[in-house]
Amino acid sequence: MVEVADPTDPNLLVAEVEALGLRLARVRQAVGRVIFGQPEVVEQVLITILSGGHVLLVGVPGLGKTKLVETLGTVLGLAESRVQFTPDLMPADILGSEVLEEGADGKRAFRFIKGPVFCQLLMADEINRASPRTQSALLQAMQERKVAMAGQVHPLPAPFHVLATQNPIEQEGTYPLPEAQLDRFLLEVEVTYPDAAAERAMLLATTGAAEARAEPALTASELLAAQALIRRIPVGEQVLDAILALVRGARPETASLPAVRQHLAWGPGPRAAQALMLACRARAVLDGRLAPSVEDVIALAEPVLRHRMALNFSARADGVKLADVIDALKASLG
Repeated sequence: MVEVADPTDPNLLVAEVEALGLRLARVRQAVGRVIFGQPEVVEQVLITILSGGHVLLVGVPGLGKTKLVETLGTVLGLAESRVQFTPDLMPADILGSEVLEEGADGKRAFRFIKGPVFCQLLMADEINRASPRTQSALLQAMQERKVAMAGQVHPLPAPFHVLATQNPIEQEGTYPLPEAQLDRFLLEVEVTYPDAAAERAMLLATTGAAEARAEPALTASELLAAQALIRRIPVGEQVLDAILALVRGARPETASLPAVRQHLAWGPGPRAAQALMLACRARAVLDGRLAPSVEDVIALAEPVLRHRMALNFSARADGVKLADVIDALKASLG
C-alpha cells in the first residue's frame, strides 16, 4: 500500500515553500539578465503573478515596460499576447468575433474566432486609450476569466494575467479607467527611471553585437502549483490585524486619522484587504521566508491602495498627494 503525504503536514508545507523559493530565485535571476535597474518593479510584478492577479504598470515611455512583459512570458513559460489600445479599438478586437461559415453540405453556421485575450499573459499597452465600451469588455475577462459571446461562455486559459501599461504624462485622447476596473488590478506599480549604474549597465548590454535573451525558468503548470501553494501559507494574527487596520483606516467613514477623514473622497473596499493578504504571502516566499510579517504589509501598502483611493477636491486644491495619506496610514501601524 502506497502512503499518500498529508497536505496539511506543516513539515511538508515548509519543504514545498523552500523549494518554491529556490525556483523563484532562478526566475528573478533570469529576469535580471534582461531587465536592468528595476528590482522593485520586477518583485512587485512577480508578487502579482504569484498571487494570481493583474498588474497596472504606470510610467513614461522607454522604461522597459513592454520588454518586462515579454521577458516574463518567456521566463514563466506563458503564452503571451499583446494589444495596442487605441480610441477606435472595439471589444471584438480583444475578445474575438463570430463569423458565418458555409460547410461542404451547404449549411451555414456561426464559428467563434478567438481574440488575443485568449492567452496566459496579455499585455494591454496604453490601456487608458480605449473607450469605456472596450474597457467593459476586458473587465469580465479580468474578473471572471471567461468571455461571453452570443450566449456562449468561453473560458480563458489558466493561468491568465493582464499586465497593463499606462502613460501618466500624456492624457490627450485618453479615457480615465473606471474605478471598477482599477479595483481589479492587484497592484499598481510605478516604473521610474533607473539609477546611473543600472543605466550604464543597460547601455553596455543592449547596444552591442549580442544582446542577452530571456530563458525559461518555470512552466505554466509549475506557476499554477505555486499560486495554489501561496494560498496555503499561514498568516499570523498580527499581520491580519495590520491588514485590517490599514484598509479600514483608509476609509473616511471609519478612519481615525485626520488626514484620511479630511482628504479622501472614498477609500478601498474589501478587495484591497484580499490583495494584501495574497501579496504579503507571495512577497515572503520571494524573500525566502515561510510566513509574512507586518513589514510586508507596510512595503505593499502603496501599490495596493493608491489606485483604490481618491482625494477630495479640497485635498487636491491644497496640493495633498495620495502618497502623503498612505505614509500616514503606514506610520499608524508602527
